[in-house]
Amino acid sequence: MSFLSRLKLRGGVHPVGRKELSAEAPICALPLPEHLYVSLQQHIGAPANAVVAVGDRVLKGQLIAASQGMVSAPVHAPTSGRVVAIGDHPAPHPSGLPVPTITIESDGEERWQEFDVPADPMALTPEEIANRVGAAGIVGLGGAAFPSAVKLNLSRKSGVTTLIMNGGECEPYLTCDDRLMRDRAREVVAGIRLIQRAVAAPQVLVGIEDNKPEAIAAMRAAAEGSEVQVLSVPSMYPMGSEKQLIQALTGKEVPAGGRAADIGVLVHNVGTAYAVHEALTYGRPLVSRIVTVSGGAASVPRNLEVLIGTPAQALYDFCGGFSRVPARLVMGGPMMGQEMNNPHVPVIKGTSGVLALTHEEIGQPSPAPCIRCSTCVRACPVGLLPLEMSAHIRAGDLGAAVDLGLKDCIACGSCSYVCPAHIPLVHYFNYAKGDLAAKERGKLKQEATKKLAEARNERMARIAREREEAARQRAAKKAAQEAAKKAAAEAAKQQENEVAA
Repeated sequence: MSFLSRLKLRGGVHPVGRKELSAEAPICALPLPEHLYVSLQQHIGAPANAVVAVGDRVLKGQLIAASQGMVSAPVHAPTSGRVVAIGDHPAPHPSGLPVPTITIESDGEERWQEFDVPADPMALTPEEIANRVGAAGIVGLGGAAFPSAVKLNLSRKSGVTTLIMNGGECEPYLTCDDRLMRDRAREVVAGIRLIQRAVAAPQVLVGIEDNKPEAIAAMRAAAEGSEVQVLSVPSMYPMGSEKQLIQALTGKEVPAGGRAADIGVLVHNVGTAYAVHEALTYGRPLVSRIVTVSGGAASVPRNLEVLIGTPAQALYDFCGGFSRVPARLVMGGPMMGQEMNNPHVPVIKGTSGVLALTHEEIGQPSPAPCIRCSTCVRACPVGLLPLEMSAHIRAGDLGAAVDLGLKDCIACGSCSYVCPAHIPLVHYFNYAKGDLAAKERGKLKQEATKKLAEARNERMARIAREREEAARQRAAKKAAQEAAKKAAAEAAKQQENEVAA
C-alpha cells in the first residue's frame, strides 16, 4: 500500500463536482473583443502604475502599467490598439466598486511587440529566470495572484528542497487546469522545469486529483525522462489548498502561522508553469489565460483561452448565452469565488472561471440556530473550531477567535458547506479577518504617526538647542568683543597718562 493511500487527511468535504459539464471539449480561443478593460489591481500587493496615456497606440504585450514596490506586478496590453480611457471600471467583486482600469480599443490586428527571446531558456541563471518572470507580470494563476517572481526569489534564498505543482483543481465546476494539462502538457512540464531551475529544488512533485485520469496520463507522458514526478492525490475539497496538497504529497504539515518555505517547500499552480514557459520560450508576458465557463444556466459550458480584460459577458455570449436566467454569477469557483453583481466586469489574471448558477445549484435556506453537532469541526481541513470562533466573533471578542486559530483559517468554506443549520460561518471569519486587518493597519498608522510626532519633537528640541547654543556663542562673542574694546580703551588711556607725565 502506497504512502498516499495510507494517508489520512484532516477534514474536507466532497461537494458535487459538476466538472463533466465543461471538461471534455478542447480549449477554444475566444474571438477578440472590441474593448478590453485592463485592471491595474489584479494581483496581491500594490497596484500597477499606468505608463501610457489616453490616445497612445499600443502593441500586444507592451508594458502599459509598471509594478510598484516589491510585492506588485506589471500589466501588459492584451492586444494591439489604442488606449481610449484610463479611469475607474467595476471590479470583479460583490461590491462592484470601481478600480483603476486602462481601456484598450482593439485594432483587430493582434500585432505583438518584439521581445528579447533567449536561445535556450534552461541556460538562464536562476536570477535571470526570476527577473524575466517578474517582467512578464506572471502571478499565481490558481487564484491567489501572488507575484510569482517574489516567490521564486524568496524560495531560492530560503533553500527550498521540494517544488510542488498544484494540479488539484478541487473547486466544483472548474476544469481549466484539467484541460490545460490534457491539451498542453509538454508546455506545462517545460515551465515546471524552468521554475525548478529558478529555485534549485532537487525534488519536483505534481499533485493531480485522482478524478482527472486523462490529465494524469498526459502529464506523465510529457514528464517521462525528466525529474518531474506526477502523482495522484485523493479527490476532495480543499485538496487544491497549499497546506492540504503539501500534506498529501509529503506528509509534512505547515506550522500554524507559518509558510510552506518554513518546511522547505514551494507551491505553484500548473497554469503558472504554462505562463512561465510562454514568457521564457517566446518572450510573451501574461496577457491571456484559460477560463472555465460553466454552471446550470450556461448554454454550452466549455474552457476558453481569454485575453485579460475581456468582459465576462463576452464569454457567456460565445458559449450560447444563458439557457435560463441565472440566480447568481460567480467569478472563480462556487466555494471561494466572488459573486459578480453584473456580467460586464473584466477577466483578470486570477480568473479561473465564470459561472452562471441556477437557484437549485446555489440553494439559500435561511440560517437556523447552531445545534452543536460539531459537523463543521470534522469538516475543517485545518483542524479549527468553527462554531466556537463564530460565537466569539458574534460576541465581538476577536481576540478569543484569534487564540482559537482564526488567522490559520484558509476560508475554504467547508464548514459553511456542511453546516445543517446553514450558518454562513466563513462569512463571519472573512469579516473578522478584515476587521483585524483594518485594526492592524490602524495600529501601524498610529505607530507611524507617533514616530513622526516623536521625530518632530526631537527635531524641534534639536533646533531649540541649536538656537540656544548659537545665542550663547553670540553672547560670548559679544562679551569678548566688549572686553577687547574695554581693554583697548584702558590701554589707550594709560598710554595717554604716560605721555602726559
